[in-house]
Amino acid sequence: MLTLLWTDIAVFALVIGGALAVWRSSKKEHLRRPWQKVFNNKVGVISLTVLLSFILIGVLDSTRIQYYKQLTNGELSEHSETLSVLDIVLTPLRTQVEKTYSMPFAHQAYAKEMKVSSKGSTQWIYPRLVYGGGHLTDPVADKSMDIAIKTMKGFGFGVLIWFLSVICLQLLNTRKSFFGWSPGIKNSLYTLLGVMSLVSVVATLAPYYHILGTDKVGEDVLYQAIKSIRTGLVIGSLTTIVMLPIAISLGLMAGFFRGWVDDIIQYLYTTLSSIPGVLLIAAAILMAQVYMANNPELFTTLEDRADMRLLLLCLILGITSWTGLCRLLRAETLKIREMDYVIAARALGVSRLRLLKRHVLPNVMHLVMITVVLDFSGLVLAEAVLSYINIGVDPSTYSWGNMINTSRLEMAREPIVWWSLTAAFIFMFSLVLAANLFADVVRDAFDPRSNE
Repeated sequence: MLTLLWTDIAVFALVIGGALAVWRSSKKEHLRRPWQKVFNNKVGVISLTVLLSFILIGVLDSTRIQYYKQLTNGELSEHSETLSVLDIVLTPLRTQVEKTYSMPFAHQAYAKEMKVSSKGSTQWIYPRLVYGGGHLTDPVADKSMDIAIKTMKGFGFGVLIWFLSVICLQLLNTRKSFFGWSPGIKNSLYTLLGVMSLVSVVATLAPYYHILGTDKVGEDVLYQAIKSIRTGLVIGSLTTIVMLPIAISLGLMAGFFRGWVDDIIQYLYTTLSSIPGVLLIAAAILMAQVYMANNPELFTTLEDRADMRLLLLCLILGITSWTGLCRLLRAETLKIREMDYVIAARALGVSRLRLLKRHVLPNVMHLVMITVVLDFSGLVLAEAVLSYINIGVDPSTYSWGNMINTSRLEMAREPIVWWSLTAAFIFMFSLVLAANLFADVVRDAFDPRSNE
C-alpha cells in the first residue's frame, strides 16, 4: 500500500505545480518567447536536463510503498517495512552491507583484522569483502579487467537505450528528421546520452563493487549520496516556496504604497536581517526538538519524527530568508510605480490591487525567478553547514550535510577515510552548479535590459 509523509506531499505538490506553470507559460506569448531562448541555449538545456534528472530521483524517493509480510497461515504480519521506489531500484546498494570501511572498488577491508587460518595460525591481514569483488576468484589478477569489461557493457547498454529512445521520438515526430530538430532538443538528447551512459555504467558495476566505498557500518556510500538528493531538493525547493509569498507580498506593498506601510515593512526586514540567521535557526530547531521530545505520541515512528524535523527546518529557513528578495522587489516596485503606463492606469481608475496584479507583478517576475534559482543552490549548501553543526536535519535522515558531518571524524583517523566527503562534494557540486548555470541563462532570457 502507498504511504506518504508530509514532505512527500510537498514534493508531489511542487512537481504538479511546476508542470502547471510550464503549461500556462506555453499558452502566453510573452512567457513562451523567453523560455524558447532558454531551451535554445546549450548551457541552459544541459543544466536543465541535469536538474530534471535530480528531480526524477527525488520523486522516486518520495513514492513510498508499505510492505506487510505474509505469515504461514495466510495472514499479514503486524510489522511492516516502508520502502520508496528508489530503494527498490537500488536494492543491491541497500542490501549489500559490509562489516566496516572499504575503499572505492576495493575487494578487501580498509583495516587489518586478526584472522585464524585453516591451519590454526593467527594472521594479521586485510579480510576479503563479502560483496565487493566477491564474485572474483583471484581479485588481484582479475579485478581491473572485470571492471573494464563491465564498464564497456554498461556504456554500450546506455547508448543502446538512448538510440532506441531517439528512434521512438522520431516515429512520433515524422515531420522532421533528427537533424532537422531544434538545437534545444538535440542538446537535451546529447546530455541525456551522457546521463543514461553514466547511470547504465553505475547500474552494471554496483551489484559487484562498492563504487564509492563503504562507511563505518559498511553501508554503501553511493547509496547514501543518492538518497541525499531528495533532502537537498526538499530543502531547496520547499524553503523557497515558503519564502516567496512573504517576500513578494511585502516587497510589492512596501514599494507601491510607501508611507507608513513602507516604514513598517522596512522595520521588519531590517530587524530580521540584523539577527544572525544561524542563531534564529538554532533556537527554533532546539524548541522543535523539545516539543517533539515532550509529545512522543504525535510521532509514531522515527521516520515520522525525522520528516517533521525536515519540514520544520524548511519552514524556519523560509521565514528567515525572505528579506533579501523583499528588499529587491521594493526597490524595483518604487521604480515601476512611476512608469507612464502605471500612472495612466491609475488615472483611469484602475484599483490598486489590479495594478499590482496586472502591471507591477509581471514586471518583477524575472527578478523572482532569478532569485528563486540562486536561493535554491544557496539553501542546498546551507543544509550542509547546518547539519555540520548539528542543527540541521535529523541524524537518521540521509543528507549531504550528515555525510560531511560524519566525515570530519573520518578525516582525522589513520588511515584517512576520504571517500564519504568526496561523494557528498561531487553530488552537491553537480546540483548547485547546474542550478547556478540555469539561473544565469534564465536571467539573460527574462531580463529585458540584458536582451540584444
